[in-house]
Amino acid sequence: MARDSQAALVALNRFGFGARGGASGDLVNASSDPRGFVKAELSRINGVLLEAPGLQSTPQLGQAVFAYQDQVKQAREAAKAAAPAETPPADQNAPLRRNLSLNAAAEITGQMADAKAAENTVRPEAMQPNAAPPAAKPAPQPLNVIQKTFRAEALARLQRATLAECGFTERLVAFWSNHFCISASKGELARIWAGAFEREAIRPHVLGRFADMLRAVEQHPAMLFFLDNQQSLGPDSRAGQNRKRGLNENLAREILELHTLGVGGGYTQGDVTSLARIITGWTFAGRQGQLGVPGSFVFNTNAHQPGPQVLLGKTYDKAGLAQGEAALADLARHPSTANFIATKFVRHFVADEPPPALVARLRDVFVRTDGDLKAMATTLLDSDEAWKAPLTKLRSPYDFLVASGRLLARVPEDPGAYLNNLNLLGQPLWSPPGPNGFPDSNAAWGAPEGIKLRLDIAAQIGARLGNNIDPLDLLEFAAADAASAETRRTIERAESRQQALALLLMSPEMQRR
Repeated sequence: MARDSQAALVALNRFGFGARGGASGDLVNASSDPRGFVKAELSRINGVLLEAPGLQSTPQLGQAVFAYQDQVKQAREAAKAAAPAETPPADQNAPLRRNLSLNAAAEITGQMADAKAAENTVRPEAMQPNAAPPAAKPAPQPLNVIQKTFRAEALARLQRATLAECGFTERLVAFWSNHFCISASKGELARIWAGAFEREAIRPHVLGRFADMLRAVEQHPAMLFFLDNQQSLGPDSRAGQNRKRGLNENLAREILELHTLGVGGGYTQGDVTSLARIITGWTFAGRQGQLGVPGSFVFNTNAHQPGPQVLLGKTYDKAGLAQGEAALADLARHPSTANFIATKFVRHFVADEPPPALVARLRDVFVRTDGDLKAMATTLLDSDEAWKAPLTKLRSPYDFLVASGRLLARVPEDPGAYLNNLNLLGQPLWSPPGPNGFPDSNAAWGAPEGIKLRLDIAAQIGARLGNNIDPLDLLEFAAADAASAETRRTIERAESRQQALALLLMSPEMQRR
């Protein structure tokens, strides 16, 4: 069979994370049967799951956070009790100052600044020859359980993406994780749960049914915490009447706008309110475990709005948890959901302006198969449009860093460098700026400042590794004869190997998918 390096480049870059360096032979393996090379990953359903030593379940992690927070509270109380009593003010009868004027506040601030400056002033005796050396900087504090867990989850994800043969299923995981995103910056629970959310709610369903993923996501404690559904009380529920609190519509709104129907999908504000009522009571057990195992999903009957609800013109008479699950099942099958998902899927993998015929084909498959995501992915791989469209999509920062690590055959042993660079490039892991996730367009990632930062990182990699690597050999691993003549000339004319490696990492063959 004839080998097609250009199709192999499309297979690895458009659908995966790029070729691995070393002795992998990815480009050669893909060139003989590019579509079959990518499709092979779809048959390894268990290969999508991620299990690694030390990774724990969401309830276990929730309990770890609760225990950590208790320890911090106890330590603060002990420190406060051990602290010497403050010197009383000179005038014991002077009233406490409240609501200070701006002038008074400025005066106090100035006094504090003067005191701080005095502390930092170098004393004359410190400049004497026999003066004692300055005290050493305190050692960095050890990582707490939240930080350790986040880094362990990040490392497991990065290692999987680096080692995958093609990386198509890992790209699917990243796509769906961004579609159903949470943000680790929401708080301690969100940060420790971010990796578990992806492992438990996303990965098991990437090659399954959309409806199952939707239910798993919306019932996961991380999503409920991220969008504050644990605070939502039915106005007529027992808890709502006792606490004089009502609905929180955050989760309901994002389910309709971002997770299923999409903007313009045919829903109204009234539907948002109805769905918010329907999913009242969807929460997670707290540290006391009164409703269930701490950190696990529970349905709180006392917080649920009683009675039938009307959503998108349909009345849901079922009571309790079943009412919300029925509503989600219908949303998963709605025609607007099929169109929204198909459009977003094609935009991610093919082009910022998705070909309408390809979108229609994937939409029809989604509807006909009841949201079978493996069938939709297979249809994408079978379409000529997905293989013939030029590689114009700019890799996201995450894709770029993973692709670079794969080509350099560097399996990360510590996630620190990746996490720092993702922060620098504007795509902090599992921490999008909003519930709509990170953008997926050239306009978002192709800004001059972002490209300059990529160049800085490429130059750092080149300076560190360039002496021991022949960039022209790496170009053969990455693209072989599919590499453009311009890229090859640019690397050949570089002033040093370090510069040549940086130029390779910034080439279209490494930046575009």
